[in-house]
Amino acid sequence: MSIISGFTFDLDGVITETSEFHFQAWKKLAEEEGLPFTREDNEQLRGVSRHDSLMLMLKGRTYPEDKLQEMMHRKNEYYKAFLNDITPDDCLPGVQDFLARARQANLKLGIGSASKNARPVLDKLQILDLFDVIGDGFSVANSKPAPDLFVWVAGGFGVNPQETVVFEDAEAGIDAAKAAGCKTVGIGNSNINHADIVVAGLHELTVEDMLTQFEAHQ
Repeated sequence: MSIISGFTFDLDGVITETSEFHFQAWKKLAEEEGLPFTREDNEQLRGVSRHDSLMLMLKGRTYPEDKLQEMMHRKNEYYKAFLNDITPDDCLPGVQDFLARARQANLKLGIGSASKNARPVLDKLQILDLFDVIGDGFSVANSKPAPDLFVWVAGGFGVNPQETVVFEDAEAGIDAAKAAGCKTVGIGNSNINHADIVVAGLHELTVEDMLTQFEAHQ
């Protein structure tokens, strides 16, 4: 019997690429508030919750809590407007085939994303019903790099985190997965070299070869 029971996928940068939408939404908010915000700033927000992203964007500037809540809401409304254009064609290369083969191998499939928009995005990609567990920005109090989200998803599978593989494109996500005891696959980013396996995308992996690699190192 395989030592791997489930796969948990970050959404943005692994299943689809909505980072440009996030950047445009944060940029619009920053311009309205008279704040500097560059693509380099945006890179620091990968895998980070909306609240923590706002804190990073503000760079120490302080605002009343109601203003912070309003800013987060405004950014999310901008982002959701951009999401209206997403279709199944926006799945990254290899994603649909990899998920189908993982299903055929009787593996549990889950999402482990800081996004509170994970469900509508998966719905627009038409892959929502492939997943057994959706861990998103509503699921746990402590976001990545805390391990809570990946522990929560594994609990939803009914297995130990050590029996799951997490697919992540962000350093905070790999750190969270490792802290949870999960095995890790880093997707396409120089910041995730400490993952167990690093590839450009799911199109470079087969389910069978990956399971063999992890079983060989148990």
